[in-house]
Amino acid sequence: MKKVQRDYKINKQTMALLTACQMEYETVVIERDRQLYIKRPPLQLIKNACLSAGSSYDGRRSAVIYHTGSKKKVPIPVSPENNIFAFPTCSPDTIPCHWIFFEHIFDIKSIPKKEKTAIQSIIVFHNGVQLQMTESKRVLEKQFQRTVFANIKLSSHMKAAQDIAPDHNFDPPDELTTPS
Repeated sequence: MKKVQRDYKINKQTMALLTACQMEYETVVIERDRQLYIKRPPLQLIKNACLSAGSSYDGRRSAVIYHTGSKKKVPIPVSPENNIFAFPTCSPDTIPCHWIFFEHIFDIKSIPKKEKTAIQSIIVFHNGVQLQMTESKRVLEKQFQRTVFANIKLSSHMKAAQDIAPDHNFDPPDELTTPS
């Protein structure tokens, strides 16, 4: 019997969020060394992670659109300061949408079309885990490239901000006082 968790916090170990459409759980989380079953849908986990990292999903999506011009299947910088970026395999509003975390991808392979199967490609992660996908290699590579481009654009933007104010402390003060 699968142990189902109510919620999940995306982290550096997260490699993929797979839509499950099961009665007991809606997401299968693939981490480097384990697989988890979560009651919440993948998009909700992405949105919660964005908020935890300081911005809304819509805000992060808008920033990527602004910097890259991509408007469809937009990669999301879930936590750019921790280099956690994910891309959707199709429109995030559709049921079969999975989220792949690009920094874990080692290779994307095509499946020969000898047999009639829905599987068109395989994502190979750095730890050797292989994930069969219904999307083509071309579609997944395009999503990967969009995510790399978003990472570069947002990382350079964040670096520029640090260069402008390298000694600035962005942490809130220990004690807040009201103005007199």
